[in-house]
Amino acid sequence: MTTQGQDVRELYQTYCANCHGARLEGGLGGNLVDDTWKHGADDDSLTRVIREGVVDAGMPAFGATLDEAQVRGLVVYLREMGARAAAAQTEFSRPTPETVTTSEVQRFRLEVVTDRLEIPWSLAFLPDGRLLVTERAGRLRVITDDRLEPGPITGTPKVWAQSQGGLMAVAVHPENATNGWIYLAFSDPGSGGSAMTAIVRGRIREGRWVDQEDVFRIPAPYYKRGGVHFGCRMVLHDGYLFFTHGERGAATDAQDLSRPNGKVHRVHDDGRVPADNPFAGRRDAFATIWTYGNRNPQGLALEPATGTLWETEHGPRGGDELNVIEHGRNYGWPVITYGMNYNGTPITGETVREGMEQPVVHWTPSIAVGDIAFYLGDAFPSWKGNLFVTALAAEELRRLVITDGRVTHQEVVFKGIGRIRSVVTGPDGALYIGLEGPGRVVRLVPAE
Repeated sequence: MTTQGQDVRELYQTYCANCHGARLEGGLGGNLVDDTWKHGADDDSLTRVIREGVVDAGMPAFGATLDEAQVRGLVVYLREMGARAAAAQTEFSRPTPETVTTSEVQRFRLEVVTDRLEIPWSLAFLPDGRLLVTERAGRLRVITDDRLEPGPITGTPKVWAQSQGGLMAVAVHPENATNGWIYLAFSDPGSGGSAMTAIVRGRIREGRWVDQEDVFRIPAPYYKRGGVHFGCRMVLHDGYLFFTHGERGAATDAQDLSRPNGKVHRVHDDGRVPADNPFAGRRDAFATIWTYGNRNPQGLALEPATGTLWETEHGPRGGDELNVIEHGRNYGWPVITYGMNYNGTPITGETVREGMEQPVVHWTPSIAVGDIAFYLGDAFPSWKGNLFVTALAAEELRRLVITDGRVTHQEVVFKGIGRIRSVVTGPDGALYIGLEGPGRVVRLVPAE
């Protein structure tokens, strides 16, 4: 019998439930959701036990019955169910404007800046302190002194605002005070319901978007139908623009250098291709590509102390990743992954392959990882230099401590107040957060 197309829950019920219980609660075999593992708690140990068995404990070997992808699917399933059980027994902070929240190293209050937005997706501060906010539907909004200005900026590009597409990211040029440049990333509508990620820059003058220039826009034949995996986040640094482009649901395109999707790109801040890009000059590759094998990158941030570029990307079911992005590297999707298909069927048993990068951290089960930002302010001294990570489905804000390129600690700062799409340090030192639902921008400020 072949089981390749089976949902992992069916695999578990067929091969594991008799001993470990229909709900993983234990029986002849041990409980699989109590986080007690006699033969090793890491993924490799779980894989080995499923594949090779444990004779002395009466655990049979399934290596001849299940292939590597199915074994990996079972490991993901065990992680999912274990996380669900742990969450049911954990009380997470849910801050409100009326309460003081105590995290591991800071106390803070939550303040609502505005609750009158429709699916805010990106935040960026102008030098004069005004806050720019993108709304998925295609509106660029401005918040001045905690007041949402009555109408959007007029004249911004038309966007394909469906599913995961829309007006995605806004970024402000480091020299905006003198050159006025603002960058917008959006799903650009093509013919026949197709769309692809594009980037323009322009200026705001008297409430209007003016002086628009294309920074990245690909030829029409590359546009794809479907509403998933556009990316996109942007980082401007040292005269360059780095940006992410999801693989648009076409997994194998991420490995194809002749396709722009499933990549991190680098251009000069005016859109020109740098001569030292890893694939510049090759006729079989997009010259803007900086890295490839990226599934759906939702976060991009430069570490101020080191200049390291960090990226987060959605895995499938399991395998959300935090990566260090480096010149010309292959990040593996879909050849290697720590996840499985959304319908519970396996993708591959490979999590490692020579020539492909490993994530610094992977979140399995998925948290639906989103935007990231290093905290740069002085209002929270104990958070200085920490990386803040947002999550959509998990509705979490996480704080990561990074030392010498490694994540040495993670904290769930709070959970359960809405899908968190964006995060940025404000000029006042507060941490500003965009909540996709219920359409709010909030900030964390120190509590006395």
